[in-house]
Amino acid sequence: MGDAARARKVADRIKVVVADFLEFRIRDERLGFVTITDVRVTGDLQNATVFYTVLGGDPERAATAAALESNTGRIRSVVGKALGIRLTPTIAFVADALPEGAAYLEGVIEATKARDAELAKAAASARYAGEPDPYRRAGDDAADGEPETQPADPS
Repeated sequence: MGDAARARKVADRIKVVVADFLEFRIRDERLGFVTITDVRVTGDLQNATVFYTVLGGDPERAATAAALESNTGRIRSVVGKALGIRLTPTIAFVADALPEGAAYLEGVIEATKARDAELAKAAASARYAGEPDPYRRAGDDAADGEPETQPADPS
């Protein structure tokens, strides 16, 4: 079992190295505007999963995925040199579902706001079905003409 703190440090270093390599050193016209969002490394430091997002639509995402797949070996080589550890982890690129999740949540929030506005509008014109205050108060029993009952004395 590996050290979790060390795995986090390695993941952070991989994130920086991969982002730097994609921004400055790779020359592939298929590569779109890529953002590395997260890197997760297994506890034994053998496998690294790099999560990324791409600005644009489906054609840009597909082209970027193909570019990353074809350059995985070069990226792994650069990561190995930068890390300086005994074994270089294998690298897998996974498109991050963060933008789709955020868009879904924004839609849910907008629908909730619209429903809240409808309920507020309905509540503004709402009236009680019976009396405005249906609860009895302590002094109300004598006012109705009913005698107040005293609890029985146990002694």
